[in-house]
Amino acid sequence: MDINKATALVTGAGRGIGRHLAAQLAERGAKVYATARRPESIDLDGVEVLALDVTDPDSVAAAAEQARDVDLLVNNAGIGGGTLLGDLDGVRATMDVNFWGTLSVIRAFAPVLAGNGGGAILTIASSASWFVFPGTGAYAVSKAAVWSMGNALRQELADQGTRLTSVHLGAADTDMTKGLDVPKMTAAEVARAALDGVESEVYEVVADEFTAMVKSSLSQDPRHFAARFHEFLTA
Repeated sequence: MDINKATALVTGAGRGIGRHLAAQLAERGAKVYATARRPESIDLDGVEVLALDVTDPDSVAAAAEQARDVDLLVNNAGIGGGTLLGDLDGVRATMDVNFWGTLSVIRAFAPVLAGNGGGAILTIASSASWFVFPGTGAYAVSKAAVWSMGNALRQELADQGTRLTSVHLGAADTDMTKGLDVPKMTAAEVARAALDGVESEVYEVVADEFTAMVKSSLSQDPRHFAARFHEFLTA
């Protein structure tokens, strides 16, 4: 996809990876709708700011009606999540934003993309699509669902020519990972790798060495990964 000719909408553009995605899209020549639940949090030049709460069906529908020229949908909005046996309302909230919210936005914009030639969908997933970091079970389950959802929608949207790319990374230096003592990519690096992936029309962007290790472990005995992951945590 030629981003220089694209019209993109980015969810969760008020900070972190989403902010960098919106800024870099504009730098690459795209028209950009930068959206957030609190649109006043977006302080970028060269973008059109829209309110969008991915958990509110009316808000999603309104954004799809306002942004009828979108041919690149960027699903970035997301939250963290704790253990599955902890606060159940917290587990539901994580799924509501990361899975149901993402699916709701895709369902609303799929006809828009079809009307504009098919276009592309970029979704920020995680290495947690394929493993669980201690204490983050709800987040991991939600991102595993996002990955599987992308694979299913790649088939369902093929006839209308919509391409899907998911981005998987270990950790980015954002508010969500504050206090987490692990190697981190910058949000700008993640955004750059993600947009390069869209332009190359790849299915998955594996953004760092840790994530590559996680993905390569899937064909092995999971006990081997558990041992390697312990070494990573204690290094």
